[in-house]
Amino acid sequence: MSRKPSISEIGAFLGHLKATRDSKADTGPLLAEKADLLERIAEANPDDRDAAQLAREARDAADRAQRNG
Repeated sequence: MSRKPSISEIGAFLGHLKATRDSKADTGPLLAEKADLLERIAEANPDDRDAAQLAREARDAADRAQRNG
């Protein structure tokens, strides 16, 4: 079982999000990072169906971006 993301990991993701918000940078790595964090949150909360659904949707979006990138 993986551990929940730390506050610093979430902060780092938000920093990456802010840095790419106004740029034309490839969003694939950012989507993958988001999916990783949401999957870890869902694994740490196995009874939370909404968290699991959000993690699946985030992973699907990251996979699509990787295929299209």
